[in-house]
Amino acid sequence: MQNGHDTINRLNYPEKIEGKNMKTKAVRIYGKNDLRLEEFDLPPLGDDEILAEVISDSICMSSHKAASLGADHKRIPGDIDKNPTIIGHEFSGRLLQVGTKWQSQFKKGDKFSIQPALNYQGSLNALGYSYRFIGGDAIRIIIPVEVMECGCLLPYTGAGYFPASLAEPMSCIIGAFRAIYHTTPGSYNHNMGIKAGGNLAMLAAAGPMGLGAIDYALHAERRPACLVVTDIDENRLDRARSIFNRKEAGDLGVELIFANTGGVEDPVSHLLNFTKGRGYDDVFVFAPVSELVECGDRILGRDGCLNFFSGPTDTAFSAPINLYNAHYNSTHIIGTTGGNNDDMKEALRLSSQGSINPSVMVTHIGGLDAVIHTTLNLPNIPGGKKLIYTQLKLALTAISDFKEKGKKEPLFRELAAITEQHQGLWCPEAEDYLLSAGEKIQQ
Repeated sequence: MQNGHDTINRLNYPEKIEGKNMKTKAVRIYGKNDLRLEEFDLPPLGDDEILAEVISDSICMSSHKAASLGADHKRIPGDIDKNPTIIGHEFSGRLLQVGTKWQSQFKKGDKFSIQPALNYQGSLNALGYSYRFIGGDAIRIIIPVEVMECGCLLPYTGAGYFPASLAEPMSCIIGAFRAIYHTTPGSYNHNMGIKAGGNLAMLAAAGPMGLGAIDYALHAERRPACLVVTDIDENRLDRARSIFNRKEAGDLGVELIFANTGGVEDPVSHLLNFTKGRGYDDVFVFAPVSELVECGDRILGRDGCLNFFSGPTDTAFSAPINLYNAHYNSTHIIGTTGGNNDDMKEALRLSSQGSINPSVMVTHIGGLDAVIHTTLNLPNIPGGKKLIYTQLKLALTAISDFKEKGKKEPLFRELAAITEQHQGLWCPEAEDYLLSAGEKIQQ
């Protein structure tokens, strides 16, 4: 990516208006597993740029992969040892100063979310990977012109900030649901989206992205009649059951079934029993395990579609599939990664109006000082999404630990009381309190 780095530097060092440099603090990547929290100057703001402050950033496994690979990552420039970039791409915040070019569209104080995958002029450059002055794990950032030109600076009008951070992972889920397709008998036209009123299976889906997918499946306009969610971790399934009530799902027209397949001798037959042997119209696979992919393929019904959702790190990852069924039973397999602008807008719309609750994905909160350890060790930290408040100093803390920590710390005592009123979930009320009472990062 060295060929794109000069463009990034030029775009982020405008000499169009006068002004003093503003300091920021951010976590930057210098190489493989080399992340550093540093204070540095932002360049003067150009009249086609926007100055903003980040409030929240949700740490993604993609950031862990990027930190592990360093300059070997396709989106990270080759000279980060000399020109480090800011990590974090699931972020939201508030606009501080708007360049003259964009003042008719944006104004100071607007809340925002950002689509990080710009696809600007066909480049792989992305926010949270490729840029020196914009990324989610920062106090202040400069939003470069290409973000606005690509329509990737998205307004958010809902409660709080964190739902806007979680719009990016939710957009991946929405895009996956939209990418699934079914055939039209007698033609080559495809009907996009899961089958309304059909059977839907989500395998290994009690993790954060699976929980977001359950939420979307229950509250989107196109819903299944039967939704079967599997996992092999009973604790994760218990948490999913506590969040998604079967009766409430039934009121929405969906039979919701949770199944632990860890000790099941024949998971294929076990899952097919829930459909009376007819099979599933749609299957999502949320873990890169070959046996899981094979199981998903075997439970497909006629014209069934499997979405391999979880991205593997093994470039040679494969699994056996039944090509006889692909030929004679019209089964098909797709894979999706990321969401587009329309998916982001839909996620923000649904969050703003309360149709979905992205907080189901969140299990931990922390401050900017918790980013490095959390990012580097993310696969070894149990639970779901780790939500970072970049203006604060705060060790990564599980929501389930609030009550115990509250015995000694008033901050967590109050946070425990608030979250207990919301099914043990993070919420805008908890965020408001944390932002007002938490320890601020010193600059």
